Amino acid sequence: MKAFILDSYGRGKPLRLGEMPQPVLKDTDVLVEIHAASVNPIDTKIRNGDFKLILPFKLPVALGSDLAGVVTQVGARVTSFKPGDEVFAHPDASIVGTFAEYIAVPEADLALKPKSLTMEVAASVPLVALTAWQALFDRAHVKKGDKVFIQAGSGGVGVFAIQLAKHAGAIVATTAGAGSADLVSGLGADIVIDYRREDFAAMLGGYDVVLNSRDAATLAKSIGILKPGGRVISISGPPDPAFAKSIGANWFVQQVMRLLSAKARGQARRQGVDYSFLFMQANGAQLARIAALIDAGSVRTVVDRVFPFAETNAAMDYVETGRAKGKVVIKIK
Repeated sequence: MKAFILDSYGRGKPLRLGEMPQPVLKDTDVLVEIHAASVNPIDTKIRNGDFKLILPFKLPVALGSDLAGVVTQVGARVTSFKPGDEVFAHPDASIVGTFAEYIAVPEADLALKPKSLTMEVAASVPLVALTAWQALFDRAHVKKGDKVFIQAGSGGVGVFAIQLAKHAGAIVATTAGAGSADLVSGLGADIVIDYRREDFAAMLGGYDVVLNSRDAATLAKSIGILKPGGRVISISGPPDPAFAKSIGANWFVQQVMRLLSAKARGQARRQGVDYSFLFMQANGAQLARIAALIDAGSVRTVVDRVFPFAETNAAMDYVETGRAKGKVVIKIK
């Protein structure tokens, strides 16, 4: 099968279009013919070598982690899917390869595609929607009346986080450039702060939850707007000891993560709030609930651009600019 392959790590290094063997199914796997995949910042970080410590892939490997497609074969113990089903997924972090024609996905990571979405739009959903869901509900337990600050509201995660928080009845503040203000307001944001001209730390206070997706300086300011007992969930780092333990990291990696997060954890502790790092986990059941919200019209998607399969490297480069509003998608079939 054709795939875009990572042969060696390198910042900005193009992936190679080549041939790879078609995946071999385990008993609990589903073989999916991929129609579309989306590009996420983690894909560029893996290519650049930034995740070698926590995601040690054996190279060469096809990249990509979001997909929508059609089931072509199921393993002997699969009960929830059959050939012909239209599905979407973000497989477990140990599995990459959606910039390719086929992939084997564990049954538990897969969900039926929202009926209201095309393959290209459906492929834009899994990683960002699951990240927002797990941050807001699994970690922060957002409920009606909570005040939630979501950074980068026009980004992939921000688009879903605003809508899911509003669906739960929260009051939502977000940051966006002037050109994206109408977009995030339309998604439901109550307060929109122009990050180029305004300082959110001077405008916000007494918040229950912060979803951090920016740098260390922004994280420090974000912790400062929380009320005692509040929670900051960071999806951009620094990784904390709890995360290191959850991935079974060795002693050295655990100590590195402890040191990297010491400043943020210390500031949070002094202010009486909780800091945690979130690395999204594959979850087909949650994805099915998100699909139901999409089909009900409660949540909508935002796609910035769709690239043809041959231009996968251009799609990667575009994501790395940080200028996309919503998601960037690759049409494979």
